[in-house]
Amino acid sequence: MDDKATATADALELLMMNQTALRAAIEELSTWVRQRGSLNVHDNAMVALHALDINADAITSVINRLRS
Repeated sequence: MDDKATATADALELLMMNQTALRAAIEELSTWVRQRGSLNVHDNAMVALHALDINADAITSVINRLRS
């Protein structure tokens, strides 16, 4: 793997870790909101989390291609 690919994979991996941390925080807040009766807000947050999951799969795929 060349230096550019390594640097790109490393940067994507750091972004992925940030995305995972944000996902966990959003999910925790969403659960807290749901427990207080705001089901609509919780549902909207869960839709956003689903998008993060889909994007995480794509980012992981790109990282794996760069590292191979």
